[in-house]
Amino acid sequence: MLKKLFLSQNVALGIITTKSTTPKFNNSLLHQYFSFPISLTRFCTTTTHPFAVSYLINNFGFSPLSALKAFNNNQVLFKSAENPNSVINFFKNRDFSHSDIRIIIRKAPWLLSLQPHNIILPKFEFFLSKGATSSDIVSFITENPRILRSSLEKRIIPLFQLLSSFLKTNKDVILCLLRHSTYVTFNSYHLVAANINLMTDFGVSDSVIASLLQKRPSIFGSTDLIKSLEEVKCLGFDPSTATFGAALFAKKCMSKTRWDEKVAVFKKWGWSDETFFQAFRLHPSLMLTSIEKINFVMHFWVNQLGWDSLELTKCPHMFGYSLHQRIIPRASVLQFLLMKGLQDKNESLVTPFTYSEKFFLSKFVFKEECDYLLKLYVEKMKPAYTKENNGMPFTN
Repeated sequence: MLKKLFLSQNVALGIITTKSTTPKFNNSLLHQYFSFPISLTRFCTTTTHPFAVSYLINNFGFSPLSALKAFNNNQVLFKSAENPNSVINFFKNRDFSHSDIRIIIRKAPWLLSLQPHNIILPKFEFFLSKGATSSDIVSFITENPRILRSSLEKRIIPLFQLLSSFLKTNKDVILCLLRHSTYVTFNSYHLVAANINLMTDFGVSDSVIASLLQKRPSIFGSTDLIKSLEEVKCLGFDPSTATFGAALFAKKCMSKTRWDEKVAVFKKWGWSDETFFQAFRLHPSLMLTSIEKINFVMHFWVNQLGWDSLELTKCPHMFGYSLHQRIIPRASVLQFLLMKGLQDKNESLVTPFTYSEKFFLSKFVFKEECDYLLKLYVEKMKPAYTKENNGMPFTN
């Protein structure tokens, strides 16, 4: 026979239980104390659950299955509302909104079992002492509450000190941790330190390491980094240069299969292995371009303009430009000028695409046929704002 759920006094929720097993709502307490935007209508149930399970279901919208899973995995160990309420109040008193707290607990229900002033507070105090603001900490914890499970002495402080030896200021370190908080908790400190030492011994400059820590920290969690370092060096990159870091990331961010697929697309449009590697050495981020974007640019350049795809190997940055806001409008102007004999056919086709818009307009548009060229340029930019092209993966 199913027993009714026994609920202890819970002031934070405005619920009081008596010796009978039926929970009763105290309206005065509800209005006086309750500010957490959670529905209480589901609190009464005929299903028997441990207190912690019911607490997750009714306060944070857990499904019975996910709440039971957290309980069975020993993530929630409390038998009354006292400790979880103290955790909630701890966050509320430090500028976390109700929405922030809900997100945090949904990600990390085990926090409700911690002693907030003994375990959580020292980590807050450490980040504040290093220049983090309350807003920084709210963003940091909401994004990755697992950081609160990391040891302050064994992981957070050593990692902070390690980053400080490459980044210029404490603020830079805080920003790095805010943007890439997951690698603090998922990557072993010893692995990160070992990979940094490996890069240093390999000849990678401190500035390149600093840039990778700020932009691509996942690299430092690699267990086969030496293999990637050797591969990039064999492609002709100098470890002391910034392009080495960009090439390293390009190699590490995709599988060999995906890499080969992208190379095959370039070759389909007439590039050889040699010309591909020439372009890659000029601009390693070329390989971060999607296959769809590569095909878009090549199709327009070769099939619509009738130009040689090998011209693009001289300026692989082209694949990072917006097709509709830069490439098509400028190509239309250049094509008109070539047709009218107003542009030297021996001049580079790709260089005009690298200019700022102001310089491009002054050099190629505000000249003979000015009115027509300006109209043409503006008209060709219009598709960038149509619904059909909305959301296409192009950058300016």
